[in-house]
Amino acid sequence: MKKEIHIFFTALMFFTRIPCPKWVNHDPEYLRLSSKYFPLVGIIVGGIGAVVFYGASFLFSIEISVLLSIFTTIYATGAFHEDGFADVCDGFGGGWTKEKILLIMKDSRLGTYGTVGILLILAIKFTALIKIPPFYIPLVLISGHSLSRFIATTLIYTHPYVRDTEDSKAKPAAKSMNTQMLVISGLFGIIPLFLFQNLWIFLTIIPMYLSKMFLAAKFKRWIGGQTGDCAGAVQQLSEVVFYLTIIAIWKYI
Repeated sequence: MKKEIHIFFTALMFFTRIPCPKWVNHDPEYLRLSSKYFPLVGIIVGGIGAVVFYGASFLFSIEISVLLSIFTTIYATGAFHEDGFADVCDGFGGGWTKEKILLIMKDSRLGTYGTVGILLILAIKFTALIKIPPFYIPLVLISGHSLSRFIATTLIYTHPYVRDTEDSKAKPAAKSMNTQMLVISGLFGIIPLFLFQNLWIFLTIIPMYLSKMFLAAKFKRWIGGQTGDCAGAVQQLSEVVFYLTIIAIWKYI
């Protein structure tokens, strides 16, 4: 139990800016095992965004409250996954070989493709959330953050890690995942969905996984697998797909 607690805090430390006990560090072995708690971290991050939205909604409009909640979740994670999405946009937008794509993704500078990509995905995220009934937004935020992180872990499970440099801080977390870890990740990912008390909500998993398959096919074709940035891109895209699917479900079912 003590080891699992350490692994969870390792995940929390690595994927967020949330303060952790001083005895927690970036031990490579714990970091490798931490990906199973990725969706649980999502529940925490989404919960923070939900609390901010709920509190802000008493003072501000829904639009401002949603913006504040998005800002809070980005701050809580240090834009960890948004950065990965932007890097993937730059790498696959500007690179035409595996080596060039990986080199561009490793570059800390933000290019045109990354700028356009991150602006568009944030705009879609905001627009989708304000279309959701305010009463459900906190639960939608929590579910979107947890389930999208589970979808990201499926990429780690199905595709090999391809970056061959040893200086990548995301390497241990993105390198491997066994079936037991995937099942644990899946349980944490879907738990918030039960709070909707509507089985139709589970349909959101289908388009989310299809979005992962779409990106995974591009990753496989161009670089032969995945990196930490690729997992971040899958998380961001599947999160947005979750919000859009929620809107579609409530409109037609």
